[in-house]
Amino acid sequence: MARPHTAALLEDAWHRQLAGVMRRRGWGTRVLAFTGYGSTSSVRILGRVLMTRRPYAPAAADAGATWLELRNADVERRGWRAFFTTPAIGEPVTVHVGDREVRARADRSGLLDLTVTGHGLEPGWHEVRLESPRAAETTASVFVVAPETTMGLVSDIDDTIITTTMPRPFIAAYNTFFRHEGSRRPVRGMATMYRSLLEEHPGAPVVYVSTGAWNAVPQLTRFMRRGGFPPGPLLMTDWGPTNTGWFRSGQDHKRACLHRLARDLPQVRWVLVGDDGQHDPSIYGAFAEQRPDRVRAICIRVLTATEQMLSHFTPVATDDFEQHVGVDLPVVRAPDGFAMAPVLRRAIGAGQERTADA
Repeated sequence: MARPHTAALLEDAWHRQLAGVMRRRGWGTRVLAFTGYGSTSSVRILGRVLMTRRPYAPAAADAGATWLELRNADVERRGWRAFFTTPAIGEPVTVHVGDREVRARADRSGLLDLTVTGHGLEPGWHEVRLESPRAAETTASVFVVAPETTMGLVSDIDDTIITTTMPRPFIAAYNTFFRHEGSRRPVRGMATMYRSLLEEHPGAPVVYVSTGAWNAVPQLTRFMRRGGFPPGPLLMTDWGPTNTGWFRSGQDHKRACLHRLARDLPQVRWVLVGDDGQHDPSIYGAFAEQRPDRVRAICIRVLTATEQMLSHFTPVATDDFEQHVGVDLPVVRAPDGFAMAPVLRRAIGAGQERTADA
């Protein structure tokens, strides 16, 4: 195994020192439960273990969390603390999933990403319990996809379901120091389109993939609940050094998430929804070329010139989808969900007819 990058070694040393100081001052740990997903054979459990001064306050950050739990998960890290949390590296966690009890440890970022097989859960929503010796017990929601389900939805977040009136590079800083959630609003019609797709395809999984930090999950969960977006796992990333470099690659994160979903749910063909402000078109196009059997359609929200400027300081899209050789699938472009929904519905229907004829 290659030696970890110097940046990762320095970050780990700092976090261990900081956690030691916090424990000596009486701090405990908190297990934040995130929404998971899986099949009848295996489920993916997600969570994070952080140092906290209130280890026994109820907190969760997933689809089944109450408003109080979401607030407790977020309020003590309001302001700059939200992006300077201290992970409880190596903290033990016991996960109770259906018929299974599995023990694991948080990784160097405090993350818990565990695959549990032989759980015995039926398709639908379930709750799993997460226990840690120095934290309050919490529950996480997990969506089990039925074997006969063949359609799912993958959605980007920033500029796809959320729009803002400030440049994207400033969003993290604004949220860090001001945290005024009302400054961001849902994109017109996207929640309606997502709900209508689920009505037409009951049991279809919805997965949100973003290059944002895990720290923002409670805030995003509240936002999506207010906006009427269907619940689903949020696959975020952890900012900062990795074992291979100083910074994580957001594009690599999205690619890895797509391929992981293709492995975890091999019977599902995904509708991939993103925007043309960053790299979604090329990421989705490359994935469709590599796994054409796993993509049903690509939907790209076309940003206005002003939104393009706020995204990357140029008034035109910097990325575009190219129809790759050997890949024949619908590509829908529209400025919002109201315009996108009817085109997507016709495209999916045409694709089903072609499949039946074949």
